[in-house]
Amino acid sequence: MLEIVVAAALFAGVVVYSVFGGADFGSGFFDATAGGARRGAQVRTLIDHSIGPVWEANHVWLIYVLVTWWTAFPGTFAAAMSTLWLPLMLALLGIVLRGASFAFRKYSATIGQARLFGIVFAGSSLITPFFLGCVAGAIASGRVPADGGGDLVSSWVNPTSLFGGLIAGGSCAYLAGSFLVADAARSGHPGLAEMLRVRTLGVGAVTGACVFAALVPIRQDAATLFDGLTGRALPLMVLSAFAGAGALVLIWTRRYAVARFAAAAAVGTVTLGWGVGQYPWLLVDQVTIEQAAGADATLQALLVAVGLAVVIVVPALSYLLYLTQSERWLRH
Repeated sequence: MLEIVVAAALFAGVVVYSVFGGADFGSGFFDATAGGARRGAQVRTLIDHSIGPVWEANHVWLIYVLVTWWTAFPGTFAAAMSTLWLPLMLALLGIVLRGASFAFRKYSATIGQARLFGIVFAGSSLITPFFLGCVAGAIASGRVPADGGGDLVSSWVNPTSLFGGLIAGGSCAYLAGSFLVADAARSGHPGLAEMLRVRTLGVGAVTGACVFAALVPIRQDAATLFDGLTGRALPLMVLSAFAGAGALVLIWTRRYAVARFAAAAAVGTVTLGWGVGQYPWLLVDQVTIEQAAGADATLQALLVAVGLAVVIVVPALSYLLYLTQSERWLRH
């Protein structure tokens, strides 16, 4: 039972990162489609104001997930890192390049330099969630053996992984759009909000269609996951579908403040549904949570550390998010 509690704490970090980190990464799509230096200046300024205070803080959840994983379930962590090191390194490269280019673009001496850093920022924002989604698909389709000897290419270049990458990227863009359009409306830029509204509706519709289309290859390619998604996780998948459709309706009717929560709920519940559908496997069809768990003393100590982190870190991050969403901050 102890290992289940730790696994739940681990996956809670995955869900939170998919929502907050996803909204962060998704801004790259709107940066890439903003247009030239003059036409896209308003969108890029909004992105800088929206993610500037939180773009580093969001990666706290990624660090939390990795540390918890290798501490509580070291064997499966080693297996995943051995088999999936290539997409993981590409995702890490995207995170590093994204952070550096986001900072350097603000201090560029010329338009050409700013444009170069902008391309790197947008491109790395798009590839990072894609490769992380491929990693999730590889694990969920049972392509990561316990000994870490999985194929370095086919383990993550397969229907489940590729759809996982596309869904991850689309979900991030959809989340980012729901936040950016609300920020644009609240900061008194109705024209910008309308442009972002149209693009967010398009991204949301495409991503939703991609989620349903993915069920066809997953049924053949990842039977264990498919059975879980259509079984114990079905209520969560239905809830995600309703939340996603509700967010689209709310954005269509320009009720942006509420739409953000619906979009976040859609992404959070579909991520949670993946975890519930995969249960009790940590590496699907290879290693269960119980088999992968470390010593009880380690798990107990880890839960104490998680509890302290919740008490210390979560209030600080919550206050940071509150400040970035305040009307006074938006006006500046």
